Amino acid sequence: MPHWYLWLLPLHVGLVLTSVTLFTLRGLGVLAGQAWPQQAWARRLAPAIDTLLLAAGVGLWWLLQLNPLQQHWLGAKLVLLVVYIVLGSMALKRAPTRASRALCLVAALAVVGFMASIALAHHPLGLWAP
Repeated sequence: MPHWYLWLLPLHVGLVLTSVTLFTLRGLGVLAGQAWPQQAWARRLAPAIDTLLLAAGVGLWWLLQLNPLQQHWLGAKLVLLVVYIVLGSMALKRAPTRASRALCLVAALAVVGFMASIALAHHPLGLWAP
């Protein structure tokens, strides 16, 4: 087990950083009125990275025998992942105004930050855990 864990955890963290960086750049590009964030290569790269990220996360669940229904911190991260996806979709294309896209981008990044704090603390309240 330790052998797999030693490369799977850094892979997962690296993919998180890559995914969030790409999302942030695309969101800023959308707000600046640039065309590249909606081009095919950018729209295809993001799900490819996110699929690898999900696979690495599931691999860690399996390896560590985690259950999101028993480890509440993991369940909280999964619920917040759905919130992040919805906010991200709103930020990149679905929100009707530039201001609402900006608000969704900031909210999505705040959700990611909270998810990271949950992962570090292994507690559903993240860094606000007692």
